[in-house]
Amino acid sequence: MKAFLAGSRKRKPTEEAPRQNANEDNEDEPTEVKLAMLSSLHPQIEQDTLMDVLLAHEGSVKEASAALRHVRPEPTRSGVIGYQQSLKQYALPADPTSPQKKKIKSKKGSTLHLFDPEDVAEHTPCTIIHNFLPPDVANDLLKELLAESETFERITFKLFDNVVSSPHTSSFYVDSYEKLMSQKSEYYYNGAQLTDVRRITPQLSKVKPLVQETVNEEIQHRIRTRYPDGKKLKYQSPHAWVPNSAFVNCYNGAQQSVGYHSDQLTYLGPRAVIGSISLGVAREFRVRRVLPKDAGTRTAEDADAEGQISIHLPHNSLLVMHAEMQEEWKHCIVPALSIDPHPIAGNRRINITYRDYRARMHPSQTPRCACKIPCILRVVQRKRENFGKYFWMCHAGNVPDKEGCSFFQWAEFDDDGNPIFNKKLAKPP
Repeated sequence: MKAFLAGSRKRKPTEEAPRQNANEDNEDEPTEVKLAMLSSLHPQIEQDTLMDVLLAHEGSVKEASAALRHVRPEPTRSGVIGYQQSLKQYALPADPTSPQKKKIKSKKGSTLHLFDPEDVAEHTPCTIIHNFLPPDVANDLLKELLAESETFERITFKLFDNVVSSPHTSSFYVDSYEKLMSQKSEYYYNGAQLTDVRRITPQLSKVKPLVQETVNEEIQHRIRTRYPDGKKLKYQSPHAWVPNSAFVNCYNGAQQSVGYHSDQLTYLGPRAVIGSISLGVAREFRVRRVLPKDAGTRTAEDADAEGQISIHLPHNSLLVMHAEMQEEWKHCIVPALSIDPHPIAGNRRINITYRDYRARMHPSQTPRCACKIPCILRVVQRKRENFGKYFWMCHAGNVPDKEGCSFFQWAEFDDDGNPIFNKKLAKPP
């Protein structure tokens, strides 16, 4: 399977390759030979479909060929940019008498691509809903935000003593003038205040109730079906998720991206949920699990110890990042070799991340360091000893031409994620 994902070339394909017996698994054959074999057995089916089926059956020509006997060629879809059909339709019906064993999907050094919402929910901390909005509503929202994005800014911050800018542009939206002024004067991001904060647009406001209703439904479904004993996670809020702000990002072209990261929890609190709408060009959203290590045993390969999972984000899709996402996983948008232009957006992708800023996490109530600015809330991810523990620390050092202080304090929360403050300091993790 690793060779299949990597597309290894053990030998050049020969003219005899298509006539090999499909009943043999041929696990070590290069991908082009497997496709040639399937093409000779099922000449009426397009190459893209053959590749999908081969991927759905983890590179097994035998299983893919058996599944293809039940498939009728469908006419090519038109007018849908970035469409990817589910791989489950190519799978053979499961034998109800045989127990199903859950496979470990991602492997070290490889990328597993998931398209089916059921697979995404099973193997990642996310759920995805395709064709989320009515088409005309999605297009109106896209057009509105494309116009807004013409004046978006790049966020500048300090990274390892170097001043860098975000590889895409963005802006921040709130639903009242009072909140706009509060964001500009009280809230800090990357150690500094935002300069581009805007009132929510008419289309963003129109879509928000739909996002709120769907995200809350998905939260409850995940609690019932995925979490231990059907109960919410510790520190997860028991209250309804109410989006009161939104970051809107614009990725202009295939190379604009954002590296692996976890979203800041400072104003969201622990076990935060985020609702993310994708519009325009389809892009790849990758996630990987955080694997803590004992002190002194980490290696450069640890970050990719379980590989990474890629989720396809087409136009008009809603991705829900659930309560385990920010503490236990990292995510990114990778540069693309090429993209399919969208009829409205061209080469641009618009991403809206709706967020629920908790009143109890307002900067007037959270710790401040010697630099006199609100501290950032982080979670231990590297060391197994304190993995999952939250802490407050100075973030002023992220501002260009400014030095931070050494403030550190463990963060405490009740079971519902409400902060418990004290003055006791401790050694950093």
